Amino acid sequence: MSHLDILLPFALPPAELAADLCKALRTPALASLVARSRVEHVLPQEETAEGFHRALPHERWLEQAFRGKDAPERNSSPPIAPALMRSLGNEPDTGHWFVVQPVHIHIARDHLVLTDTRKLMLPEQEARALFDIAAPLFDDYGKTLLYGDAGIWFVRADDWCALHTSTPDAASGHNIDIWMPRGPTERDWRKVQNEVQMHWFNHAINEAREARGLKPVNSLWLWGGASADALLTSHYTNTFNLSDWIKSFGTVAPARTTSATAQEVIAAKPQRGLVVLDTLLEPALSNDWSLWLDGMHALEEHWFAPLLEALRSGAIDHLSLIATHDSGLSQFAVSRLSLRKFWVKPSLAPLCS
Repeated sequence: MSHLDILLPFALPPAELAADLCKALRTPALASLVARSRVEHVLPQEETAEGFHRALPHERWLEQAFRGKDAPERNSSPPIAPALMRSLGNEPDTGHWFVVQPVHIHIARDHLVLTDTRKLMLPEQEARALFDIAAPLFDDYGKTLLYGDAGIWFVRADDWCALHTSTPDAASGHNIDIWMPRGPTERDWRKVQNEVQMHWFNHAINEAREARGLKPVNSLWLWGGASADALLTSHYTNTFNLSDWIKSFGTVAPARTTSATAQEVIAAKPQRGLVVLDTLLEPALSNDWSLWLDGMHALEEHWFAPLLEALRSGAIDHLSLIATHDSGLSQFAVSRLSLRKFWVKPSLAPLCS
């Protein structure tokens, strides 16, 4: 038996645009899959004490999938820093660790807005130089800053363990005020953050970046805090295409493939596989719905059509499409048997309603 979960961040169109976007979609394979599926689970945006979620629905789904349903609930970013450290070759032996990302924050009319981290385009040489400026400043506050890669660093901060933090994608494009770390030691974080900002301001690296038409690196984003002994679990035998920080979840799967086509996934015949297709994230976060449509049509050609054929032929037994937007999640379960419902016409209505 072969089962695939396909996680599709932002494959659900926003409610206010759903009708128009779905009219523009030309995705017959996807229409066949969702029309003949069973909606297993719908995750609305549950209420929190703060009135908003500090992680996006697909991020919360991943956390639940790899930490289990019994993991303690709190409105914070997924606690993935130790696992992400291990995936980048750093072993956290003790303490409480956070992810720290160099970012660009721009000034709107009356507030500050976090820019999508994918747009930063920070090369290794510049990242190393900025890290070398920041690390001694963290040392001054008794905190250890470690380098992971150009876009992901780590800080040990045992006394910050009660902070509630937000993922960069959840905060992207928004007024950062409510998304900033909250908790007893939030001022301690802001002090070191401000120190770094002052040292980076008008630095030669940023002046050169701006001269090349790039955004300056002017702040840091803190999130993903967890104890060094925090462990992930997995019921997946294979993971495919887990990139960026999400790759940390794949470290506990027996078999991992970082870049695979639909044909390669199907040929692998995973007993229980997870595929993450996140190409819609950037256009959705940027509200570029023309590019979003292009992305959906590319997924239709390269993924939905081959997966539909694999189900029909028996190469795959079961398939679940987990589609999200910024405030909800729907899961569509389809099997070879359910595809035999010839009386059910292909339709995107389940996806767009």
